[in-house]
Amino acid sequence: MTEFKTKIKLKRVYDISDRENRFKVLVDRLWPRGLTKEKLKIDLWEKKLAPSNELRKWYHDNLEKWDDFREKYIMELKLNQASLREFIGKIDKEEEVLFLYGSKNEKANHAVILKEFLELNFKV
Repeated sequence: MTEFKTKIKLKRVYDISDRENRFKVLVDRLWPRGLTKEKLKIDLWEKKLAPSNELRKWYHDNLEKWDDFREKYIMELKLNQASLREFIGKIDKEEEVLFLYGSKNEKANHAVILKEFLELNFKV
């Protein structure tokens, strides 16, 4: 099990301030509507770790099935070990990383699952 000490915080992409100076990672597959790359000023866009298009669309139509979505997304992450290791290599030198996501739901979104998955499996 890989161990690194990066702290991961979560924030909705539309709530980010210009004063935010942490390492910022967009963890959505799609670019957020209404935001330009100049305005957002992210350090990394990690599309490969976002839910697949199929799973993202399925969840959008089945929002009441959070537990099923969580299970399916964790399975995708487990099958994507190479991308996870590559991503960890990009962030492990950072003291703190801010995961940005577009969902309106701050408690039930894929960024929450990704953070928990990394903390559980990589001793973040």
